[in-house]
Amino acid sequence: MRCPFCGHEDTQVKDSRPTEDGVAIRRRRFCQNCGQRFTTIERTQLRELTVVKSDGRRVAFDRDKLARSIRVALRKRPIDDDRIERIVNGIVRQLESSGETEIPSKQIGELVMETLKELDQVAYVRFASVYRNFREAKDFEAFLGSMGETTSPRDG
Repeated sequence: MRCPFCGHEDTQVKDSRPTEDGVAIRRRRFCQNCGQRFTTIERTQLRELTVVKSDGRRVAFDRDKLARSIRVALRKRPIDDDRIERIVNGIVRQLESSGETEIPSKQIGELVMETLKELDQVAYVRFASVYRNFREAKDFEAFLGSMGETTSPRDG
């Protein structure tokens, strides 16, 4: 493993342990050249996934992009990073175990929507506003109405 600080190619593993959910291995490494320490994470990848965009383009699946979009939806919500990591791992496992190598982007969006709907209503609405491309307040009203929520102010 190459050192991210000095580029030296010989680093030493000091400690390895499974992550909390058991889907990855976290390794603490030490660079013998510059003395810096860093962490790597290894994950099992069952298959290479390709995302089929709505316009027909095909791009490699990007786990980090999925994690970023979920983190944005959950920003300032009471959900810790370990829980987000488990959510991302669960969605990736679902996609990998589907047996398909080409996954429509719509399917990924729907999986995220289902997960967020159960986890946090605010994050669900945030994600939906981007995913479904809300342009005006009435788009939010219609969406909230379909959730069974009222859009009128509550009495204090």
